[in-house]
Order: sequence, then structure tokens, then C-alpha cells
Amino acid sequence: MSFYERHRDFVEEVLRTAPEGVRVEWSGDMLVMQTTPPNIHQLNLGLVQRQFERRVPDDYGFSGNSALTTLDVTKERSPDLTYLPIASFTREGNTTPAEEALIAVEVVSPSNAGNDWVDKLRDYAVMRVPLYLIIDPREGTVTLFSEPNHDRYHVRHDRKFGDSMRIPEPFDFDLDLSGLVRYPS
Repeated sequence: MSFYERHRDFVEEVLRTAPEGVRVEWSGDMLVMQTTPPNIHQLNLGLVQRQFERRVPDDYGFSGNSALTTLDVTKERSPDLTYLPIASFTREGNTTPAEEALIAVEVVSPSNAGNDWVDKLRDYAVMRVPLYLIIDPREGTVTLFSEPNHDRYHVRHDRKFGDSMRIPEPFDFDLDLSGLVRYPS
């Protein structure tokens, strides 16, 4: 029995009563709560989103912080940015099966980098999200993971802020990283 199934009432109460600006996710037996991200986080996310918007397939739409779940409900993750089939937005509820997502994009938090670099890296691979893009303003790097299998991705590409990065099908474009901003030292 999953964490969610064992603690369904508790999780639903936390989701219902979480203060404005607090995000709640779970992975296995861990409940993760995070505060609203800083302005640089939002700026970098917006710069990347704008470029993806020009290349997203017609039958997909942008979603920020949508809850992606696995069929067995052992994981729920809410990427900063994802693209989902437009049809998924018309369903009841507030979750979407992770296998419908084209990509998960995360901007690393200055205070909790392990969540994006370890936990979400593992979870998105397990959830079979085909592409996982990590923007890290602490280090000034962008990393794209692809080809998920079990609990890891098999392909990794790293670039520095200021470079460009090839984003494969179904987007098929060069992501311009020149406008991304680092967190202050």
C-alpha cells in the first residue's frame, strides 16, 4: 500500500490547507513542501517557456505545477513547467498521468537542490517522463536528461548559461541559454 493510500486523508488535508505559495508533492514515503520560488527562478522559467511555446505540438498545452502521477499513485510530482495533451485539461480532478507529459522542466531552488538533482531525477525517470530539463542558477548550467528506463535516464547533455542546447523531438529546436540569470553569490 502506497504512502498516499495509507495517509490519504492526511495528504488531502495538507493539500487543502497549505498556505498560498506553498507547493506539496510526495515521492514514495516522503512528503515535500516548498515555498514560492524567488524572482530569478521565475525569470529563468519564463525565458525557457517562451522558447518552448514556439515549438510545442498543436495538441499540447503549457502547464505550470500540474500534478503528474503514476498509475499506482506512489509518486506525485509537480514540475515547474510541462506540456500535456490539451485533452488532459478537460478531465475531472487535478492530476495527470505522468506518461502523458512531453517534458518536465525544473529550475533548481537555492535552498533545496537535492530535490531536483536527486529525488526528481529519479522520480521522473521512474514515471517515464521522456525529457527532464534542469536549469541550475546556482551553477549557471542547464542539463537535459532523456531515455528514461526504470529509475534513471540514460542520456545526459550539459551546457552553461550563454550557450545553446538542442532539444529533441517533438520540440526539435535549439534552446537559447544566453538570457538565463544566476542567483547572486
